[in-house]
Amino acid sequence: MARRAAAALSARSAAPAIPPALRNVVDGLNAEQRAAVTTLDGPLLVLAGAGSGKTRVITVRIAWLLAHGAAPEQLLAMTFTNRAATEMRERAAALCGGEAAKAVTIGTFHSFCVRLLRERGHAIGLPSRFAICDSADQLTALKGALRELRVAETAIHPSALQSQISLMKSRLVSPQEAYKAALGRRELLIARSYAKYDECLRRQRLVDFDDLLLLAVKLLRESAADRAALAERFRWVMVDEYQDTNAPQYELLRLIAGEHRNLCVVGDDDQSIYGWRGADVQKILGFERDFAGARVVRLETNYRSTEPILEAANRVIACNPNRHGKTLRSALGAGEPVAVKRVEDETAEADLAVREITERMRDGLSRPGDFAILFRAATQARAFEAALRAKQVPYRLIGGMSFFDRKEVRDVLAYLRLAANPDDEVSLLRVINCPPRGIGKSTIDKALDWATREGIPVARAFRQANAIAGLPGAAVESMQGFLDKMGALGRLAADNAGPRRDLVAWIRRVLAETDYRAEVDRAYPESATREERWNGVLELVNFAENHCKRASAPTLQSFLEALTLSAEDTQDAEKEQARDVVTLMTLHSAKGLEFPRVWLVGCEEGLLPHVRAVTENTVEEERRLMYVGITRAQRHLTITCVKSRARGGHRGESMPSRFLYEMRGEAPPKMWRPCEPREE
Repeated sequence: MARRAAAALSARSAAPAIPPALRNVVDGLNAEQRAAVTTLDGPLLVLAGAGSGKTRVITVRIAWLLAHGAAPEQLLAMTFTNRAATEMRERAAALCGGEAAKAVTIGTFHSFCVRLLRERGHAIGLPSRFAICDSADQLTALKGALRELRVAETAIHPSALQSQISLMKSRLVSPQEAYKAALGRRELLIARSYAKYDECLRRQRLVDFDDLLLLAVKLLRESAADRAALAERFRWVMVDEYQDTNAPQYELLRLIAGEHRNLCVVGDDDQSIYGWRGADVQKILGFERDFAGARVVRLETNYRSTEPILEAANRVIACNPNRHGKTLRSALGAGEPVAVKRVEDETAEADLAVREITERMRDGLSRPGDFAILFRAATQARAFEAALRAKQVPYRLIGGMSFFDRKEVRDVLAYLRLAANPDDEVSLLRVINCPPRGIGKSTIDKALDWATREGIPVARAFRQANAIAGLPGAAVESMQGFLDKMGALGRLAADNAGPRRDLVAWIRRVLAETDYRAEVDRAYPESATREERWNGVLELVNFAENHCKRASAPTLQSFLEALTLSAEDTQDAEKEQARDVVTLMTLHSAKGLEFPRVWLVGCEEGLLPHVRAVTENTVEEERRLMYVGITRAQRHLTITCVKSRARGGHRGESMPSRFLYEMRGEAPPKMWRPCEPREE
């Protein structure tokens, strides 16, 4: 197949007519970027150092492939966030035209898998009308699973369980495999909970985000016809941020591109910082082993930062033994040296940063949006928030509550999901008394117990209420009336949700018939808060209006799918960066961003590297996190640490991070002590 694809491309592009504008763009690339763009066949690993123009390489490569005869429908480009996918599509459209770019499949792994499973999931018994539950809904489902197992939440916190199950799924570990490998009571409990959680999701026709990947892999493994069809359709596959891939994503790529081998991956192992949520740096480190004969192109020219900043970054990351060798070179030349400052405590650290920020602003040398304060742990933000407020400096803390986490937004989404899927127990239990309908907790508990014994969703249990002893007649009547109303609304949506006005009008009808305004009035007594919260509900209606404008055939299902996928993106830090305010954010949130002046604070043993990383022997990832923080700075970088810091209500001595000494190329002094692993 690889030879057929290459031959087809060669035959159609013996003398390709390269548009002059595209030729000018390619001629303007540096030699390494040009090599990445013009290598069209076979496996290609593009090691793109920080600030080296990797997104530009992928989008120009798409245009170059099209100019050489590839059909737009044959190209697949995948990344990790909707924002990145949108930027990639917009750049591709600017190079090769909107129609061609529209025909190229560009999206996140999850959105690709959703489309694949909607079209072909029947081959593995997946109903096409499955619903996707987001993180908050997963927590509710996990609590239900623990309840069915008669396990108290004090035995294992649902959020910790959620992380553990997600990590196992990201490693392609099934519930059965988890149970076989379990050592000790806690691991057995996690494995049992994992199995029960999966059972709860299947019963309600729900899948979580990890399932989207796992089920797509299952489909392509079990259906040779579907696997061959995708490999035939997508002759050229490109992946951005390849260092962040996990096992299911890697397997998906291998199944699609493993035969024709026209797989181009772009990433930087030095920026692999998401191991805690399943990303496997070994995938990018082992690419040449997995795809023999792969060409490797290194993008080492950095267009973001000055020489002193890159020298500091190069020295730190060179201490990681397991990495692809590369050294960043600055296209900007010399600049201010990196400043390292040690102060008494976290209050002095915040005061120093804010004082220097305000001085530069007062002198007209900088504006608030030029500054970012980056930290390892979210709790470090408090001192900086207090200092910025005291000086009346505008700021934004990235990582606050998402719009999609607000109560009223989650409530309305639950109503919409329940209309789309009457078996959605998570959504039903959320809105069963929002507003109150006279259905008490004991009634719900009895129905849940009966549903659990019968292995059916709780909505069906209420339909069979006569078989459940002890249910009050008024509560049963109220519940069945509510289910009838939601069923009628669901049927109406299925019939009439196509035209734009119908979907929006239907959502307004749901709000009216469920009397949700009464719930907002009940939950928020203050009039100003009440109006603000109701405006959040109306914003959801605006989302529906915008979805209908963009989607070719809008439906309730497509709307819910678009909302769920967009809600999984992290807060749009780039959008916030456009505001003229100081940015406070964690190092993990800062990846992909850049600022003229950066304060990297709290560079101490136990914080960076974090004590947990020392305990778990993942210091290499912490070093990569330090590297990411350094390379966010364009012109000026200040790194701070303190002599003592309060932790858990106690103040203790703090040691400068080992990374500071590595950055300077120095050995730590005799009095320095590394962070010690803690006992679990």
